[in-house]
Amino acid sequence: MQIETKLPKVGTTIFTVMSQLAASHNAVNLGQGFPDFDGPQALRDALTEAMNAGRNQYAPATGWPALRQQIARKSEALYNCRVDADNEVTVTSGATEALFAAIAAVVRAGDEVIVLDPCYDSYEPAIELNGGIAVHVSLNAVDFSVDWQRVRDAITPRTRMIIVNSPHNPSGAVFAAADLDTLAEITRDTEIVVLSDEVYEHIVFDGASHQSVLRHAELAMRSFVVSSFGKTYHCTGWKVGYCVAPRNLSIEFRKVHQYLTFCTFTPAQVALAEILEKMPEHYLQLPAFYQARRDFFRELLAPTKFRLLPVAGAYFQLVDYSALSDKDDFSFCEWLVAHAGVAAIPISAFYESAPPDMRLIRFCFAKSDEVLRAGAHRLGML
Repeated sequence: MQIETKLPKVGTTIFTVMSQLAASHNAVNLGQGFPDFDGPQALRDALTEAMNAGRNQYAPATGWPALRQQIARKSEALYNCRVDADNEVTVTSGATEALFAAIAAVVRAGDEVIVLDPCYDSYEPAIELNGGIAVHVSLNAVDFSVDWQRVRDAITPRTRMIIVNSPHNPSGAVFAAADLDTLAEITRDTEIVVLSDEVYEHIVFDGASHQSVLRHAELAMRSFVVSSFGKTYHCTGWKVGYCVAPRNLSIEFRKVHQYLTFCTFTPAQVALAEILEKMPEHYLQLPAFYQARRDFFRELLAPTKFRLLPVAGAYFQLVDYSALSDKDDFSFCEWLVAHAGVAAIPISAFYESAPPDMRLIRFCFAKSDEVLRAGAHRLGML
């Protein structure tokens, strides 16, 4: 049987490819973006207690009520945004599901969705599977800031959605309040919906505040805001995320969600609700925790031939390898695994069409001291 693919440009993700290469070469894996340490012991204990207490059947499709209430309280405490837990918060099986459901809820055949390159690799496939057209607008190649005039120029009568991501993967760039003001001005008096990917919301450095779309009352009324407990609590394998959106958008979002996953792992929801209430200090202390990781890794890499780009948020370090090679970034990452025993991610994987002279790769510093030292030692030998 011949099946015509619906995703002709999609193969195995770069994260899987590089992790498989790392395993085959016994390399230090600084590529795939997940922590190699566990979340709080209290959270793991709460999970076990929830399972032993019989919380093992379906949760409500929209999410465990206590968890939705805690998300609403956190949104108001951090972003001064009052959220209706019953009608405006939906718990999902990871942020990737939430991103897909938001796109599927509003994007129809022929609609255009603006994405800002480099961007996370799930955006475009979700757009295409729902009949939309991804319109790629490049970020500033120096600091990965948004050129809002380019965004304005990309808008057409068919533009249905703009996807933004701060803190940004892969660069670590973060929005300023002025970015939200400009985005609001651009979308004002239009039918454009904003999808804001904020999975690294609690990982912002140097005393800065995360500029959530929820902070901006005008934007919040036209936005899906997506976040991830996996990133916040070092439990990416649990696959628990959520979406905050105004009631009219949440209604459409939930129509898709109920037939996509219906509900998410119940014991984890129960445990996360408990920890959000009892341990708010965890996410409040997360910026300092990861800033120490960032600074430690940058200090280790300082003597190497890599040029380190600034990191304002998230847990990735971009480096320029021009002093070591003129290979394209994918070829260099293959070489790096084989010859240095360190896995990284080529930045071109996040672009529709990367600048031809770009020589950047991404390392993840959400790793133990031992792993970071081992990786940096090998990189220093180049």
